[in-house]
Order: sequence, then C-alpha cells, then structure tokens
Amino acid sequence: MILSLTPSGHLVMINQDGSGLDAAVSTPFRSEPILKAFATSQAAGIMALAGGKSASDWPPAWLFWRDFGTRYLLLLCQIQPTSKILEPLPHPDSSTLAQLTLNIPPMPGAEYGTPVVFAAIWSDLNRWVLNAIAHNQEGLSGFLHLYAPLWKQVGRVCFHLAENKNDPEYPFAFMATYIPRLGKNARAQHLPLSQALAEYAGANNREALLRLLEPVHEASKSCDWVNELLESCDIYHPLAWTPEEAYPFLKDVSALEGSGLVVRLPDWWKKRPRPRVQVAIGSNVGESFSANALLDFRIQLTLDGSDLTQQEIAALTTAGEGLAFLRGQWVEVDGDKLSQALEQWRRVESEAEGGGLSFVEGMRLLAGARRDLSGNDPMLDETGWAFVEAGDQLRDMLAGLREPARLAAVQAGSDLLATLRPYQQTGLNWLWFLSELGLGACLADDMGLGKTIQVISLLLAQRGRPGKNVPSLLVLPASLLSNWKSELARFAPSLTVVCLHSSETERSQLERISANPELELSSVDAVLTTYGMLQRQEWIRKLEWNLIVLDEAQAIKNAGTQQARAVKTLSGRARIALTGTPVENRLSDLWSLFDFICPGLLGTAPRFKKFVSSLESSEPPSYAPLRSLVQPYILRRLKSDRSVISDLPDKVEMAAWCGLSKAQARLYALAVKELTDALKEQQESGMKRRGLILSFLMRFKQICNHPGQSLGDGDYAEERSGKFMRLRELAEEIASRQEKVLIFTQFREMTGPIANFLTTLFGRPGLVLHGGTPVSERKKLVDHFQHEDGPPYFVLSLKAGGSGLNLTAASHVIHFDRWWNPAVENQATDRAFRIGQKKNVMVHKFVCKGTVEEKIDAMITAKAGLATELLEGAEMLLTEMDDEALLKLVALDLEKAGI
Repeated sequence: MILSLTPSGHLVMINQDGSGLDAAVSTPFRSEPILKAFATSQAAGIMALAGGKSASDWPPAWLFWRDFGTRYLLLLCQIQPTSKILEPLPHPDSSTLAQLTLNIPPMPGAEYGTPVVFAAIWSDLNRWVLNAIAHNQEGLSGFLHLYAPLWKQVGRVCFHLAENKNDPEYPFAFMATYIPRLGKNARAQHLPLSQALAEYAGANNREALLRLLEPVHEASKSCDWVNELLESCDIYHPLAWTPEEAYPFLKDVSALEGSGLVVRLPDWWKKRPRPRVQVAIGSNVGESFSANALLDFRIQLTLDGSDLTQQEIAALTTAGEGLAFLRGQWVEVDGDKLSQALEQWRRVESEAEGGGLSFVEGMRLLAGARRDLSGNDPMLDETGWAFVEAGDQLRDMLAGLREPARLAAVQAGSDLLATLRPYQQTGLNWLWFLSELGLGACLADDMGLGKTIQVISLLLAQRGRPGKNVPSLLVLPASLLSNWKSELARFAPSLTVVCLHSSETERSQLERISANPELELSSVDAVLTTYGMLQRQEWIRKLEWNLIVLDEAQAIKNAGTQQARAVKTLSGRARIALTGTPVENRLSDLWSLFDFICPGLLGTAPRFKKFVSSLESSEPPSYAPLRSLVQPYILRRLKSDRSVISDLPDKVEMAAWCGLSKAQARLYALAVKELTDALKEQQESGMKRRGLILSFLMRFKQICNHPGQSLGDGDYAEERSGKFMRLRELAEEIASRQEKVLIFTQFREMTGPIANFLTTLFGRPGLVLHGGTPVSERKKLVDHFQHEDGPPYFVLSLKAGGSGLNLTAASHVIHFDRWWNPAVENQATDRAFRIGQKKNVMVHKFVCKGTVEEKIDAMITAKAGLATELLEGAEMLLTEMDDEALLKLVALDLEKAGI
C-alpha cells in the first residue's frame, strides 16, 4: 500500500506492490485497518495513522502523515473530553504550513503538497472529526476511545509556568490545575489541582481521581522533577521557583504534552530565545558573481539579530545550562553548546580555501546540510545554537531563484513569432538568470504549458549576448526531433538550426560537420541531436557549447547507463533540463539529474545516499535540507494552478512521432515489395484493386503498431515496437503526475497487449472496453474510471468506445493507431473533452515516421478544413491513386523511420 497525494490535493492509499517506484518514495507496507480507513475518506485514514501505534518500519510518507494527524490530536486533546459540540480547530500558522511543504518526504504527488493543500486537508479533518464527535454518545471522549485510544483522557491537568517580576530571587511561579468543564465562551475553566482532591473525595470517586492524575504519573516516569513534586505533594500547591528550577520544566514541555498534560508557558518561550552563532554567507559577492566564485562568510554571536559584546560572549560561553536574564529578557543559555558551535564555525573558516566557501558549499550550508553533505546538522536548525543565512547581496541573488516573478524581464525580440504568456515570460527570465550565473536549471512545467517555446525564446535572447558565438546543443529523444524542428521553424525562423540525425539531415552534410564541426557550425545558433547520436559521435562530447538543453531529461535518471554518462561529459556555459516528471520524488533520479545540471551540489552518489539516510534517521525525519537545497534550481508550474494560467486551450492536439524497430522495418519493406508485385500482377481496376490496396493499408497499420499484431505470434515485447517505446515515454510522465489517459485503437486484438504493457508502467491495472464488452458492464467501467482513485488508464477500441461515453476524468487522449478519418477521431477524443470537463485535454496522435502513416497524416493536416473531401476517410482517397503515386506514398524512408 502506497500513500499518494492526488493533483486535486486528496490523500489516498493505493493498494499496489510499488513495482517501478523508487523505494525511498513509496516503500510498500500492508495494514488492512489503515487501508479500510482510507477507503472511507482521507480524514479517516489520517486518523487511523495518528490514532494507533506506529511501527518502526513504517515508510517515511506514513510517518509524515501520522505526524500531521498527531499535530491535530494534540490540539483536540486540549478540549474537555465529554464535549459533543466543538468549534473547528484552528489551522496551523502560515510558517508551519510552509515548513510542511519542505518536510514532506518523497512520495507520489509530493509536489502537490502546498500550504493551501495542507490547510484544506486540515479543514477536511475538522469536518470529519466534528461530525464523528457529534454522532458519538460520549462526545470527544468516546471519539478518542474509538479512533485514538492512546489519546483518551478523563479530565485534563494543566501545568502553568509564569513570570513573577516582583521577586528577583524567585522570578518564576509554578501551578498545577485541572479542567473539570468548559466555562463561558467554551473556554477551559481551570481549578487548582488540590481542589480535585476535595471534589473527587467528596464524591467518593477514587477511580475518577486516578484517571485525572494518570497523565501526571505518566510524566513522572520521564521527568524527575515531576516525580519529586508528586512524592512531596508540592504539586498541589503554587510554588515560587528560581531560574534553575524553572528551566527543567521548559526543557520537558514535549514530554509533558506527550503524557497528555496541557502546558501553559510565558509567551516569550514560544520563540525560545537564545544567543546563537550567526553565520552570514555572501555579504560581498560583487557584480561579476558566478557559480565559480568564492563566498565570503562572517561569524558572530547574536541575540535576536543583534551582535553581542565580547564581554557578553565571554560570560555566555562560560555559563552552564539554564536561563539567564540578558538585555531585559529571559533567554536560554548553554555555554558548552555555544562554545562548540563557535569552535565548529571557526574550524570551517580555517579550512576554507582562499578565505571563502565554494558556491556549492554555501548552498549546502544555507539549506541546513553540512558543508561536505555528510548529514543535516542539528546545530543549524531553527531551534539550534547556530544558524546560517545569506548575506545581503547573496540574498538578493537567491531571491531571483526562489521568486522568479521578481526577475527583470528578458526580451526575446521581434524575431519571436509568438506572444509569451506571463508565466512563460517568467520562465524565460528565470532560465536567463540562471544561465548567466552559470548555474543549472530544471524547467519542470506540466506537459502542455510550453517548455519548448520558453527555450526557443531563450535561444533568441542569447543571440544578443556578448562573448564568443558558439551554438547551443539540444539533446532529445528521437521521437521529438520533428516536433522541435517544426516549432523552431514556426516560432523562430531566423534561428539557424542544424539537426544531427540522419532522419532530418543528408548524410553528406552530417559527414562534413563531423569532419570539421567548428567551421561547419560557426554560424549556427542551435544544434539538435538525440541521446543515441550523442553516444555514437564522440566529437559532439568534445565540442564546447553555449547552452546544453536536455528534453525529456528523465532519460538520464539511471546514472549508470551509457546514455547518462555520455550526457554528463558535455561541456557548456550552462545546463538546462526539461522534464514533466516530478523528479524530487525519486531520489536516485534526482541525484542523476542534478549531477548533470549542478555537478557536485548533491555530492557523489555514495555521499548522497549517506546524506539521505541521515535525514531519514533524524528525529523526527525531515527532508527539508534536501528540498531546500534543490528547490532553487527547479521551476514547476501546474496546469491545475489557476494562479498560473486560467485560459489554456481546452484541447491541445499534437503528433507523437514514433520510429520503427528493425523487425518492423523488415516487415514493412517486405509488405511494400509484395504490394508492388501484386499491383503489377493485378491488371484489373475497380473493386478488386480497391480491396487489394485496403488490405495492404491495414497490414501497414498493423506493422506500425507491433510485429506481434502483424505476425500474430503473440510476442508483444516493447523493444519490437517503436509505438510501444513512445507509449512508455508518455505513460511514465502521465503516471508521475497521477493523471489519467484514454488510449484508442481501432483493433480489438491490440487492447489487451496495450493494457498489459500499461499495467507495468502505472504499477496497477486499468480498464479495457471493446465490442465484446457486455453493454451492462460499460457503465460500471465508466463509473470506475471516473472516480478519482479509480484506474489510471482506459484502453478502448475506437468503434466501441468512440461515442456515447463520458470519460472526463482523463487529462490525456492517445490515438495509438489512426482511423484516418478526422470526424471519427474527434468523436473519440470528445469522450474526454465534453461537458463536465474541468481539465485541459492533451491529444497525442501516434504517427510512425518514414511510413505511410506520416504521409497520410500530412494529407489530413493539409486538408483539415475540407471536411467533405475526407468524409469517407483518407483510405478511400488512396485507392483512387495510380500505382506510381500509391507506391511512392507507402514507400519506406529508412533514415526517418530509424529509432
């Protein structure tokens, strides 16, 4: 079972084995009661996590959401247990909600964990809990007994600590009270604990008294001073305390609350004031700052941001542990820890090469990690004895990384034949800013938000940049070469672009470039190539580039592959990765990606693994240092975020280009030869010739789909089909976003193999509907798919599922093979794009390059406005061609078709 946060901000439990998922993201764990609770609602699930006993081997995501529920229960248990009517518990404050977004562990959908989502889940908890309490005869007590037995209390005891400013010798006062009932305005009514003795004794109710004092006795087990108060009976009287007596109380607040006691403290302790070692990094970075610059740093002992005097420092570092009255306020002091912190940072200062820190070291320290990434340092957190902050100049620079909307606008110029949306302009500004600093960037916008146009704009803006004119390199999956080439020609025709791939460029030109790349590319703005070509052509890896851009950068997620190693040998001024996959949720993927865009930031792979282990073993586990370290270099905007964009096109259609495997190419070439021979032998025209052509067109379609379909051999291995390989690329991104997809095929026999393949990619089964599906079952399938936590994909035969169904849960539609009749295809697409659809729909039409599919797609596109001409579909048009034109149309272009 794996916890997942959906795009709409709901926490769900997925019952799957975790195959295909990074272990650190979603280690599967089985607990039937928790699974049943989540099947009821997310609130019931969170309460099941928080209300029972946790296991030491629970996955990090389970522990995080247990802590979220525990935070709620801590507030809930401060209320009179017999209450039936309660007010909603207040949300955590904004800083706590922001901290939750940093602390959330890697898990499916972690990127959706925003302060707004956490607040909404808290509100949902309120609704569910208050409703459950209202329907429980015993009120809150009964609710806690049913859902959180470890939290049940009868009455509440409260420990108070207050200042007594009139007595310098005993400046604190302690008192224990209990809450027998709620007073006016539903506020807790406190009575001295001694009165409980009289009240319960008078009622001859010893059992109730024992229940009332149960939390006190529990606290005495871990707090010696509580045990002493009980034994002396001083707990029943107000006490005047010295600072030495008050300090153990303040230190044990968590233990007291964990025992079930309510604790009231002076307001100043909420901030836990203490002198701390302040380390300011980058106060003087200079205007020519780059990623290779050394960062200055300053060490000083401060209180509330003000430097302490040498006399104060000397007194504090020799003081013991406790409270001290300093500059008009009580502060926590610990001379040993202050001295250790000062010594640690002075050692860093002496070890720093050239009197400064490298940019990578500075970023690690600012994120709360150690300089060498050996772990997160407990002395650097918000309640520790030291803290690191960016100096004024570095802070201004980092603000541009964390708040891209603040950056100055970069102009792509009039050569850009498009108008950027505001968020795309922000993306351009951000990419420019990082590349000018020599820093890497990961643009991780949702599919459909225009990562391509943002990079094209950056390429245009780069042309006016001073310095040596060298081309930028774009490394792409082979299936995206045509997309990039056409988008560059459409939006930036003034850019000089060369495509280093035989499917787009003559071999003679490729040979000239390979022989003398500096000369041949001297006037080129951008070079397109594939991951495969990069491995085969050593000269590409030796050349110095301007920008190096990876599209579908998850292609290098496996650091040990030749593909990933080849990419990381590239040399350029700045590196950019484009991906629609939330890489932060798979830690091995994250390391490999950052090893490309920001080499060294996450250390070596073994060092990174130890760093993550230290985060997971910290108490409590927190991924905040890691998220803080990588977030400045990742820009992600979601289609679901209306603050980003509210007017996306409702339906975006695009060709999804596919190559042919060697097996497909052989079968296709053989079919072309057999058609040629058959046409020569077939002298008659009319119906026989038309039937012959239609049968071969069907055969070409089957070959393009998969040799397993064409040959009928049942072998549907992925590597035998370019379409299956392209389907993996799309499906993995869709799965990572927890979105849903419809896949249409006109062949009933393909629905099963496609569904089986998708099951391995999504980690759980989907749905299939074809002509053989009973009509009575169809509504059940549709309803199942429409449910938010229902199956992630639905494979449909075009005729059976092309009309009459409402499938608006899908964000994507894939036409695996083409009917070659726009009206039929549009009707199928409209299963997702219809009344009730609240999401934008991406339509992907699979087309095999270098085959009849590409040429017919071009015909349909050219005649898209002539609906009557295509009423019968393109296939019928083909039967009217003469032999020469027909054979030219179906001919195989091996250069284009190769994967």
